[in-house]
Amino acid sequence: MKLVLLSGWAVDARIWRPLAPHWSTDVDVATPDWPGMGQHPALPVTALDADHQALATAMAGELPQDAIWVGWSLGALQATLLAHRLPSPRGLILLGMGSRFCHPQGVTEADLTSFRNAFERSPDKARRHFLRWQLSGEPSPGNALRLLGELVDRNHLHDVDTLASGLEWLANCDITESLATLSCPVRHLCGDRDPLLAESVRHAMDARLANAGHCPMVSQPAPLARLIEDQARFIEESLQLADNKSLQLPGKESLLPSRSSSRKQEEINS
Repeated sequence: MKLVLLSGWAVDARIWRPLAPHWSTDVDVATPDWPGMGQHPALPVTALDADHQALATAMAGELPQDAIWVGWSLGALQATLLAHRLPSPRGLILLGMGSRFCHPQGVTEADLTSFRNAFERSPDKARRHFLRWQLSGEPSPGNALRLLGELVDRNHLHDVDTLASGLEWLANCDITESLATLSCPVRHLCGDRDPLLAESVRHAMDARLANAGHCPMVSQPAPLARLIEDQARFIEESLQLADNKSLQLPGKESLLPSRSSSRKQEEINS
């Protein structure tokens, strides 16, 4: 089983390293960086277009069709849109993100506008604030910040244009329609104490990780790896079931799991 793990805003692929010891032996994991993050060269400013084609082209070799893509936060929005631009993956697992980032009972549009203004004034200071903010739902935010600092240099500022483009995504990207028209199964996960999600959004998830916030990679790596594996295996089983039904009913359209037919919400205890 192949998984591709995709990071979120202002954090590169090293965020997934704590999960490495906890994967089953039959799971093949890749953690590519987005353009402008880590060692991946940034896209030219002129290529940060609204139709996302440049991003799709840059990531085509990192997002294989025979894998399940796991997108976290901004990475969940990007993965969903790229699933329409690239050959569709076997499934999507979206962690810590609803159909859009802003919500009246979560991070409001005014909150994000204020943060974007702060980012324009001081990108480095704003990024550091965001890292602390997203960790506020973890059981020990201070310890989580320390662990994050060991993984990702908090003093290293990624490509500023890439970060600004990411904030544009967060402000304007709504994947409601994209989710409804995907040809692959989708599972939605979050930490049950995620401070960036409205309560109603958290409760609508397919599964919630107990005692975790927006960044369970640093606070709950083993339970998170188990949860992702569990959801990935559910996707694989549902695809096999759809294949079997298609074989049994020639001429009938394959049945893929939808949000309405997905398993009862489950809360994974650490």
